Amino acid sequence: MHLARFPRLHFAHLDTPLEPLTRLSKQLGGPNLWIKRDDCTGLAGGGNKTRKLEFLMADAVAQGADTIITQGATQSNHARQTAAIAAKMGMACHVLLEDRTGAKDVDYNYNGNVMLDQLFGAPLSKYPAGTDMNAAMIGLADELRAAGKVPYMIPGGGSNPVGALGYVNCALELLNQANRISLCIDRVVHATGSAGTQAGLVTGFAGSNSLIPVLGVGVRAPREVQEANVFKLASETCELLGIPGAVKRDQVVANCDYIGEGYGFPAESTLEAIELLARTEGILLDPVYSGKGFAGLVDLVRRGHFRDGENIVFVHTGGSQALFGYRQAFNLPAYD
Repeated sequence: MHLARFPRLHFAHLDTPLEPLTRLSKQLGGPNLWIKRDDCTGLAGGGNKTRKLEFLMADAVAQGADTIITQGATQSNHARQTAAIAAKMGMACHVLLEDRTGAKDVDYNYNGNVMLDQLFGAPLSKYPAGTDMNAAMIGLADELRAAGKVPYMIPGGGSNPVGALGYVNCALELLNQANRISLCIDRVVHATGSAGTQAGLVTGFAGSNSLIPVLGVGVRAPREVQEANVFKLASETCELLGIPGAVKRDQVVANCDYIGEGYGFPAESTLEAIELLARTEGILLDPVYSGKGFAGLVDLVRRGHFRDGENIVFVHTGGSQALFGYRQAFNLPAYD
């Protein structure tokens, strides 16, 4: 897989660290836990969307775009990183936010990622839950073209075959890191939502014949829907890379038992996982994606799902900026 065949900008801080979770592994028992720090990709505080945006923004430049349009939920990590790179490149960026939770909390609606979107100068538009957000982007693109602009639309999460190349590259990067320190990886675990991260990882590991299985812990959709979305995108990514059929259906696995009330609503297990990692390793997760993914990993360790001594790598997709929109969810003590 020769990724240099595809247009790419280079603004992510790579390679991101691969670190052992020594204290947490000792506390939980069982496998050896590692963390791939894609919360450290640099752009606007980091996160997994930065890898995708290296390829997506290069494609936008190749198409002569001067304006970026994207969409996501209210506390979208993707919107934050997209607004940031558009500002850095001197492009306008329009962010369409879907109110998936209906929350009235001021911090949720105006703090965290929303505040950062505005700091980066992105105009925000709010839409009710259930809106066809792709249709809304198309409508805005038509308006911008009529005004003489050249818009480029990036789907929610940056999850299309071009964006997924960022996580094909991550898979290859992780393999190189593991090879350098003689770490035999038994499984990779991460939070899966819009499908691009998992599709890219599965494609990268399959295309390199590394035989590393990937487990996506779902944050929104039922297992059947999530796996179908990931497999479809992985297949399209394989086509783009010229390795059609490299990913088999049984290589796409999602566990969607940790979603709780739904997207954007942290479950009790999410909050416990966030506090656990913060207080054992000093690492911050987020309440929507990485927190739910890590909650799934912790519960599976406790249930004996992994063998003693296995090496499990959690890919931290970032998003801690959203914590500031969720203070009310945590039972934090008052102080004088």
